[in-house]
Amino acid sequence: MIKRRTKILATLGPSTDDPEVLKGILDAGVNVVRINFSHNDEQEHLARIAQVRQYEKENDAFIGLMMDLQGPKIRIGSFKTEKIELKKGDQFTLDAGLSENDGDQSKVGLAYKQLPSDLNSGNILLLDDGKIILEVKKISRDKIITQVSQGGVLSNNKGINLRGGGLSASALTEKDKKDIITAAKADADYVAISFPVNADDVRETKRLLAEAGSNASVIAKIERAESLQDDVITEIIQESAGIMVARGDLGVEIGDPQLPAQQKRLIQLARANDRFVITATQMLESMIVSPIPTRAEVFDVANAVLDGTDAVMLSAETAVGSYPIKAVKTMSDVCIEAEKSPTAKVSHHRLHENFEGVDETIAMSSMYAANHLGAKVVATLTQTGKTALWMSRISSNISIVAMSDNYKTLKKVTIYRGVYPCSIEKNSADDWNDVNSKVIENLINKSVVDDKDIVIVTKGMHKDKSGGTNLMKILRVGDGNY
Repeated sequence: MIKRRTKILATLGPSTDDPEVLKGILDAGVNVVRINFSHNDEQEHLARIAQVRQYEKENDAFIGLMMDLQGPKIRIGSFKTEKIELKKGDQFTLDAGLSENDGDQSKVGLAYKQLPSDLNSGNILLLDDGKIILEVKKISRDKIITQVSQGGVLSNNKGINLRGGGLSASALTEKDKKDIITAAKADADYVAISFPVNADDVRETKRLLAEAGSNASVIAKIERAESLQDDVITEIIQESAGIMVARGDLGVEIGDPQLPAQQKRLIQLARANDRFVITATQMLESMIVSPIPTRAEVFDVANAVLDGTDAVMLSAETAVGSYPIKAVKTMSDVCIEAEKSPTAKVSHHRLHENFEGVDETIAMSSMYAANHLGAKVVATLTQTGKTALWMSRISSNISIVAMSDNYKTLKKVTIYRGVYPCSIEKNSADDWNDVNSKVIENLINKSVVDDKDIVIVTKGMHKDKSGGTNLMKILRVGDGNY
């Protein structure tokens, strides 16, 4: 029985290498698994994916696969002593000319050698997710001479952010380009690009995927301050299949107080542009080491659900945490409870706008009819999943079942809020008009509907025609008049 509409992404890692743990998190409700290219090697990634594929076969399930590119390494080098402690007022130098392993109390090398040319006096640098704050006092060739504004312990290879954004590092590194080939080899459904500056970065990723023979869709991780400009973010969203609100680096660049409003804005923008959106980073962070979350984390997950996010993501909680199964169960339970709120079922999507085509009109009309008729489910026969995506932009308590004989489509809809994949056998042209009975049969077999339930079915007059959805039919289970 379908219960939860918000989807859950879980990052795979050492904690899930135990087959029982992997089965446990998938049984607990993971819809999409994330492979993080920032860690591990190709063989480890492919081995984990093979385990997920085996689970799918054994459980007649569809689990989406998202592979997350590392992006540019804007990091300091290493210290001879592994770590130092900086105090407020100290002078500290970031030196692009220094060996990456020769850092000491007064200086450290840089993995990103172009950093000095990106900066000016007065810039504020944030290291280790904002734990250390440095003010740039002077640029001297390869050296960035700074004064410590906020001190603390600084260890090897910590990340660097520029307050307000503006670093010139390309979103796609040579490592990312190699990892795109791995994503194609793994038959990924989605590839997430880190630190895109504008829509050109998304277009370049799509081009490289196509060259590698992959039909994976691109997710843009919103992490840079400059990408938030109105025209820039709109174009990024429209060029992407969906976006991720990557709150770690984004919060460091714009400041944590600005982050909640931007999260809500990004969710609304994605939905308004008929794209999906993932909310990520530290959602149940305490459950890396604790079997229960903090109440603040519960509120955070619930608020993302109420804002309309399609999915919430677990990172270290499942990749390296001590309680991966409990983390997934907790997230699922919080989502289910949040979805019971009346505000999670109200939608004004496209209420005062024109529809772009017949297929979108059918999608919107079906959801309107389902809400007013009290339908149990809307079943859409789809080749691309587009109709299901349109339907899912309307906040509703009604489940959407995307039915297709296209395996890739069924994998991609796993990330859409309130949409559930269901395989349906290929029908010949002669019995395409009688497919309604097959739809009802599938829904009954999966315990989605009972006798007397109302089901709304959408399909195209001609099978296999993309964008051809132009029919809607209202059925009642058990009356035999399909």
